[in-house]
Amino acid sequence: MGKYRSHWLLVPIVRLTSSFRRWPLLRRCVIVAAVCALYLGFVVSQVGYTQQHGGRRTDTDRYRQTRGLDHLGNINAPSDSADPQTDTNLAVPTRSNVVYITLRSQRLKPANIRGTVRPKLRRKLRRDKSSKPAVSEWDTDQAKRKFAPTRSRAEPGAVDYKTMNIDTQGEADPRVSSIRIYSQRAPPWFSAQDVDDMRFLADAKVLRVRRVSRGELPSLIIFEGETRGSPVTHGRAGGGGVCGGQCGVVKGPVDTAEVFAFHLDRVLGLNRTLPAVSRRFGFLHDAQPCPVVSWDASLFPEGLAAGPASVALTWGGYQRSLKQRCWSKNSVPKSDSGCSTVHHYEWSKLVLFDFLLQIHSRLDQSCCGFRPRQVDVCVGPGRQTPCGDKERIQLANIVHRGHDPRRLVFTDNKGFFDRNEDNLDFRLLEGIKELPEPAVSVLRSRRLRERLLQSLFLDQTYWESQGGRQGIDKLIDVIERRAHVLLTYVNAHGIRVVTMDA
Repeated sequence: MGKYRSHWLLVPIVRLTSSFRRWPLLRRCVIVAAVCALYLGFVVSQVGYTQQHGGRRTDTDRYRQTRGLDHLGNINAPSDSADPQTDTNLAVPTRSNVVYITLRSQRLKPANIRGTVRPKLRRKLRRDKSSKPAVSEWDTDQAKRKFAPTRSRAEPGAVDYKTMNIDTQGEADPRVSSIRIYSQRAPPWFSAQDVDDMRFLADAKVLRVRRVSRGELPSLIIFEGETRGSPVTHGRAGGGGVCGGQCGVVKGPVDTAEVFAFHLDRVLGLNRTLPAVSRRFGFLHDAQPCPVVSWDASLFPEGLAAGPASVALTWGGYQRSLKQRCWSKNSVPKSDSGCSTVHHYEWSKLVLFDFLLQIHSRLDQSCCGFRPRQVDVCVGPGRQTPCGDKERIQLANIVHRGHDPRRLVFTDNKGFFDRNEDNLDFRLLEGIKELPEPAVSVLRSRRLRERLLQSLFLDQTYWESQGGRQGIDKLIDVIERRAHVLLTYVNAHGIRVVTMDA
């Protein structure tokens, strides 16, 4: 039965085929063209239908993403959401010490951060626009007569500006901290004391400002701030009575490298610099952001006029002390060894820090290890010492605390970011046979950029003054290239990486 049915179906097809062959050529071409046109119309209609329904589905998906329905539907799926207003990727921290980094420096707070503790929103104070700002006591002679600066008896060159009416124009709202920490704790390379010092330097109310002269050295501008505890007493404290409570040293706007140096020091685990932040003062430097360094009276055990506790050492004596490995392995050097009071490992930490920032004012103040420019301090009449007799060149700014002569304190960290890799000061590395393992591990792990971004983001004033994320990345690019050069030098010269006690 099935055989006869299939034969019945094939008979019309065979007859149609044979008759189609007998038709004229023109008729056959017209029929083929008509069939092709019908098929093409069918295909076009199907494609249009698919695109129409696909567009509707895309609109639905966009609506679901906007309303957050996709996140509710699939909690475990990774969310790559973006803020439609700022076009800034939102990063949800997964650990308590993750710091949010924005791509726009104007943004004060992230739009959505989970698992973090954010500061409460505070209303800004309304300022009376009709009232004129107070005249700065630093700018005009009229202000100087008004505030009547008096010279301190303890320090002959000190000028004390009493707090009568300090101009606070240009300063941030004291109730909103410029040190932004959006997680429950700061990055692990900062101690609790570091965070307290940073908040004080950035947000403390200025009670008193003093300009202290130091003879041939540049004068210091020291401000005394109000602490969270009991009111600060204006009694005489260490350092020749310069500061009666907690103070900070205000430096010029050109010394912004002090802030970067502080964060680099903490990220590398050296912990040898004083805390530094960037802050604006309405009565100084036209309210430009300038670095403020924590005041440490222990650096001046005999008073400010006597200068900091430093080590008098020549380049030749420094090289001999490196060969002697002074104070290493808890061994007391002999009296005729020529060793200084500084521990042997301190020089390795200083050299690594100075090379990354290209600070030559300590070990190479005569600029013998690179080609100096006209803007360098060592260039000029009577400034540059002949480098042929380098054994007698004096080291400078080798500072330690009065009660701890074994450890160095890195002060006046004026780094240079505009020095190319073909003009680096390799003289800083001369005589060094070991480098600290924690710092080298950070350089080798390729996480230096990540940590510096998290660290520098805390200081909002410095972050914005450098141009936000784009400007900070340019500074980190310079440090990363120098770190690559340093690691190549370490491998080529067989420098050992050892664990050094803090």
